[in-house]
Amino acid sequence: MLYPELFKQLEAVRWDMDKDIPWAAFDAAKLSDEQAQTVKMNAITEWSALPATEMFLRDNKDDSDFSAFMSIWFFEEQKHSLVLMEYLKRFRPELAPTEKELHDVRFEFEPAPALETLMLHFCGEIRLNHWYRRAAEWHTEPVIKHIYTTLSQDEARHGGAYLRYMKRAINKFGNEAKAAFTKVGVLMASARRTAQALHPTNLHVNKALFPNDTIQSRLPDPEWLEHWLDKQINFDAAWEGRVVERILHNMSLLMDRSFKSVQELNRYRKEVTASLNAGNAGIVPGGA
Repeated sequence: MLYPELFKQLEAVRWDMDKDIPWAAFDAAKLSDEQAQTVKMNAITEWSALPATEMFLRDNKDDSDFSAFMSIWFFEEQKHSLVLMEYLKRFRPELAPTEKELHDVRFEFEPAPALETLMLHFCGEIRLNHWYRRAAEWHTEPVIKHIYTTLSQDEARHGGAYLRYMKRAINKFGNEAKAAFTKVGVLMASARRTAQALHPTNLHVNKALFPNDTIQSRLPDPEWLEHWLDKQINFDAAWEGRVVERILHNMSLLMDRSFKSVQELNRYRKEVTASLNAGNAGIVPGGA
């Protein structure tokens, strides 16, 4: 089991909201209304760890180890929402999210292949780590800069934990896991070719609710994310390149094969998928 070891590792570096956030360093002159509004949107977005956890537990009923790890991930992600809300309550109380605004992002995600979902959220952690690092640079008020840096480090650790479960899946499922991971990896590393940010909170997850079946579509300002990325924190091609580089680097480690580009990863995906299909075609129904 991975859960006991991951618990110890993450417990050892867990930060305390009262002791480790420098609340006394707040400088009101360095926080604009525009910046404060983005904190609200991120606080609500982080609250979506609630429906994501419900999805993970439902779709991983046969995996108690990973489900137990969700107790850590869920706690720390909800804590992200909480610290951002605490910041607003202290310094911009009129912008603190209402309970309804938080509850609006809790809705059912349709069942999806567990391996693909794992890879999707692994990439999401990488992307969010970079988004928050950039947000920390964009903000000018010292306390919120510290908070975003702290959150970015958590997201990196979460990505590392997901990677451990992905390695376990490859050992257990072989090409089935490799095909799932490379399929989503190609998608998530191709963001520069898409019109919208590729992150779990910006993907459609319930056909019956379409088009209001993404987390971002249910925010008070559904257009916020793209504006935040493009016009505020300026998450440009250079930053996006860093995300792609990390995805490719980790895919190289997982597959024990070097990928320098999305095209190389996609070629490998086709190889693995073809091998998997050939293997499945050779199975005789009812055979031993």
